[in-house]
Amino acid sequence: MRRPTLTGVLATLAMIVPAVLLGPSPAHADPLSQTSGFYVNPYSSPASWVAANPGDGRAAAIRTAIAQKPMASWFGNWSGDIATAVRNYVGAADAVDKLPLLVAYNLPGRDACGGHSGGGAGSVGAYDAWASSFAGAVGSRPAVVVLEPDSLGDFNCMSQSQINDRTGMLSRAINQFRSKAPNTWVYLDAGNSGWVDATTMAQRLNQAGVAGARGFALNVSNYFTTGENSNYGNRVANELRRFGYSKPFVIDTSRNGNGSNGQWCNPAGRRLGTPSQLGGGAEMLLWLKTPGESDGNCGVGGGSSAGQFLPEVAYKMIYGY
Repeated sequence: MRRPTLTGVLATLAMIVPAVLLGPSPAHADPLSQTSGFYVNPYSSPASWVAANPGDGRAAAIRTAIAQKPMASWFGNWSGDIATAVRNYVGAADAVDKLPLLVAYNLPGRDACGGHSGGGAGSVGAYDAWASSFAGAVGSRPAVVVLEPDSLGDFNCMSQSQINDRTGMLSRAINQFRSKAPNTWVYLDAGNSGWVDATTMAQRLNQAGVAGARGFALNVSNYFTTGENSNYGNRVANELRRFGYSKPFVIDTSRNGNGSNGQWCNPAGRRLGTPSQLGGGAEMLLWLKTPGESDGNCGVGGGSSAGQFLPEVAYKMIYGY
């Protein structure tokens, strides 16, 4: 981990992030100024596929356009011992002075209404322990964590008791990162521009403790354009002012190059978006969903399972067809 120095990073952010987004001073140190760019995982699913299929005609394009780009790694109940998995991943990034992007995805009953990515921790207590171990494993090393995609948009098929449990788990997870991971910026997932109106989303974010996070994340695993999400994010940030604060946001641009056609589950004709970078209509544009990984047994990913890497889908996404 590079020690904090006086850099132009924060000054740059001040110029490129609209003033409405800048909330109270963050409780945590800036992980951007402690690292020299985003981490590229050499063992991501596209990188692993390329390594295993060097003679495939699609390999060169997938290597250059996807595998060599910085993107997030997801952690959930498939990760084994979460402390070991996170510690190893963040440690590998720290060893090369890069900033790792992580997605925590293990809420009980996750994807309750969508149904393609079900699972998660077995109970509220199990999730609380998991989140505590996750935060402790990051420790003092710099990181960016996106917390629980779909968690606040996915309320339609949940009871009020389930909603209360969920927002409580999210709030406690944020507090774990505040106390155990002082150089981590946490962004609580806030759906996308085509899902929940900005006023309702701001209420849900506040209930789930976003006041203690760096900000919120938009468009995770979806396809809406950066402009659409930026406009929505500004509205959500403005609505948060009703609670006495505002927050910056990040946008998942991994698959939004052609925008949305109204479908969320492996739609055809999508394209890669802007690679991970600072600014661009948000605090950061990030590849959070790995391009080519399936959303589930649906669309052009029929017969696949959520998270499975599909080289043909990845290849077509490079060219937008």
